[in-house]
Amino acid sequence: MSSKLTERSDLASRIAARVRQLRAERGYTLDALAARSGVSRSAISMVERCATSPTAVVLERLATGLGVPLASLFDPPPEREAPSPVARRADQPRWRDPQSGYLRRNVSPPGWPSPIRIVEVEFPAGAAVSYETADREVTFHQQVWVLSGRIDATIGGETHRLEAGDCLAMRVDQPVAYRNRTDETARYAVVIVTEPAPARRTS
Repeated sequence: MSSKLTERSDLASRIAARVRQLRAERGYTLDALAARSGVSRSAISMVERCATSPTAVVLERLATGLGVPLASLFDPPPEREAPSPVARRADQPRWRDPQSGYLRRNVSPPGWPSPIRIVEVEFPAGAAVSYETADREVTFHQQVWVLSGRIDATIGGETHRLEAGDCLAMRVDQPVAYRNRTDETARYAVVIVTEPAPARRTS
């Protein structure tokens, strides 16, 4: 098996284990997660059994249902050793969306206790992807910084044309769509920040 196929298989297994882990931690049945995410029970089961290659849209829906950012679905299982504050480029997981063809690289050190996550995306010419993001129990803020090329980002009903050097800030609580209308690959970085939940009042 080639190194690329091995990497893809390992990452698919990681995603499957991560979804199972997060669902178990929250005490959700398959039916409960299906109701929360809009992904069918059978599709979730196939993801958890590593029997399918889920698209970015499906993973985003699962992340929404689980109350986590999409990037966290690529984290490895918790290790007994303390996490490292450094993520070497060679160790950063890469995943290609089977639908749009975009390639994402999780840049941030996995498991490190920080509300910040960084993702690098290579967005092919002509590619498009839409996320039907819903309200979440935890608030996520996101900034998209275009490194090269040009993309259109639509948030709700407003479209922003972003060129190299441009940065777009958004709150992840409404539908978001990305499109590359050019004939060249675009590269952009996504910075995701989890807003701390409000402190509970004690009587």
